[in-house]
Amino acid sequence: MLVRLFRRHPREWGPVEWLVVLGIGALAAAVITALVLLVRGPGPCGGDLEEIGGDCVGVTEGAFKADPEIATLIQAVADENARVREGWESPSSGPKIPYVRIALMMPFTADEHSAMTTDMIRRGLAGALTAQRQANSFGGPHYQLLLAPDGRNLDQWEPVVDRLAELAKDRSAPLVGVTGIPSSTPETRDTIAALSKLKIPTVGPVITSADMNSTYFFKTSPNNDQFTRALKLYLDRNPADRKGFLVWDNRDEDVYSKNLRGVFERHFNDTYDLSSHSSPFMGSSGTAEGIPQRFTDAVQKICNEKSDTVFFAGRDQDLPAFVARLAQEGTCGRTSELRILKVGIGLEPTLTAKAPTRWLEEAEARIVDASAVDPAWWAEGTEPKKALGRFLDGFNEVKDDHTLGVKPLDDGYAVMYHDAFTLLADAVDRTFTEINENDTRTPGAARYLPSKDDVYHTLVFPSISGSTCSSCLVGAAGTYGFEGPDANDQWAACKPVPVVEYPPRPGGPDPSPVYRTYRGADPDACPS
Repeated sequence: MLVRLFRRHPREWGPVEWLVVLGIGALAAAVITALVLLVRGPGPCGGDLEEIGGDCVGVTEGAFKADPEIATLIQAVADENARVREGWESPSSGPKIPYVRIALMMPFTADEHSAMTTDMIRRGLAGALTAQRQANSFGGPHYQLLLAPDGRNLDQWEPVVDRLAELAKDRSAPLVGVTGIPSSTPETRDTIAALSKLKIPTVGPVITSADMNSTYFFKTSPNNDQFTRALKLYLDRNPADRKGFLVWDNRDEDVYSKNLRGVFERHFNDTYDLSSHSSPFMGSSGTAEGIPQRFTDAVQKICNEKSDTVFFAGRDQDLPAFVARLAQEGTCGRTSELRILKVGIGLEPTLTAKAPTRWLEEAEARIVDASAVDPAWWAEGTEPKKALGRFLDGFNEVKDDHTLGVKPLDDGYAVMYHDAFTLLADAVDRTFTEINENDTRTPGAARYLPSKDDVYHTLVFPSISGSTCSSCLVGAAGTYGFEGPDANDQWAACKPVPVVEYPPRPGGPDPSPVYRTYRGADPDACPS
C-alpha cells in the first residue's frame, strides 16, 4: 500500500493518504525526539527537577547540577538517600528499615545578589547532612533528606511547595517536615504561609525576623528582638558614653533589615537618640537597583559626632565594606573605642579575615555580636558539652571529605541546620515509639509511620513546663524547647544567646549570665 501510495502523483492524493503521511511524519518525529532524549539523559537537573531561570527547581532525593562548590555534598546526600531506600526495599542483611522524608528547602546556587552566599549554602547543607547521618545511625525509622531548591532568590517556591504537597500524601515513605527556609524575605513569608496551609511542620534554622510567624512554622534560632535584649544586657554592663548611631539597610524587600531597624529603635532610641543619629545604605542582597554599600555619609557623621556605639541594621555581607570605610577615616579623634553592634546566627568568617581585622584595628573598633552560637564553644582546648561533642564528631567527618572553607562553624549555619533537622527527627522518633509501643506484630514486620500531622502534634506538646524540660531539644547550639501551641509564635524558649566580641578582649567578655530566649538572664529561669 505504501509503495503504491508514494508512486502516485501528489495531486491525486486524497484525505486518507494525507493522513497516513502526516501520521508517519509525527511518529518519526516522536521516535527521533525520544532517541535524542535517551542519548542525552535527563539533563543537568535530573529527572525530578526542572530548569527555571538557570536554576534547578523542585524536589529530589538524587544529585543535580548546582554551584560546583557544593557538588560533592549534594552527591553525599544522594548516596545516603539511596542507602536509606535500599535498606527498606532490598536490604543486604538484617530487617527492612522503614523511612520517612524531611525536605531541605533553600537555594543551591548563588550570585552577588542572592539570599544566601555559596559558603552559607554549603555549611548549612553540611550541617543537615551531619544530622541525617546521625539520625540514621540510631534505631527507629531512617531518614531521607530531600533536596528542594527554590531558586537563588527564593522566588521559585510555588512548584516546590506543590511537589511537597504530593509527597506528604505518600504513606509508604511520608514527608514529615521541611527545614531550610533561610532568609527573611517576602518570598519566605509566602512560602511558610503555603506550607502552613498544607499543615506541613516546618523549621527555620536561621530565620531571625521577629514577624516571620505561622502556626506550623517553628524557629530554632533566636529572633531579632531576643538578640537585641541580649545586647541590651551587654550595654547595661558596658555603657560607655552612650553616643549612639544607627546604620540601616533601606531596601523595602529586605524583611530582616527592616524588622531589625524597628527593634533597635524600640529598645535603644530613648537612651541613644537614634531617631536623630542615623544614616541609610542600600544592601547588596536582592534585586533593588542602585549602587550598594555606600557608607560615606554614615562614616562622616559617626566621625563628626564622635559616636562610640553603632547599631548595624543590615546583613553581614555588607558589614566588611562598612568597616573598610571606617578604617579610611581612622579614629576621627575619638578617645574611646567604637563598638559596632550587630545580631546574627554567628560571626561570618569574612568579618574575621585578615583584612577586616586590620581595618577594625585601624578604626579602633570592635564588633559586638548577639549570636546563636559562640566560637568559644569549639575552640581548641575546650571540652564541648552534651550534643555539641556528638555533632562535632560527625561534622569533622564531613569536613574531612568535603571543602567547607575557613572557619566553617563560626557563622553558625552548620550548627543551626543540624539542630533544625534534629528537632524534626526527634519528634518523629518520639511519635514512632509511642504509636508502636503496644504493637504485637512479629519482629521485622512493618510498623506504623508517623504522618506530618502526627509530627506536628508532637512538636506542639510543651517541652518546657515550669522548671522541667521533659522533651527539650538537646542540640549543638544548646538545650532548648517550645512552650505549647502558638506560644511565643513557635519561637524556641531557653535558647542561649551569647554576646561575642571580635577581636576578643584580653581576659574574655563579662562573665555575667547568658540571656536565654523568653526567660531572660536569670540563671534559674530555665531548666538546668
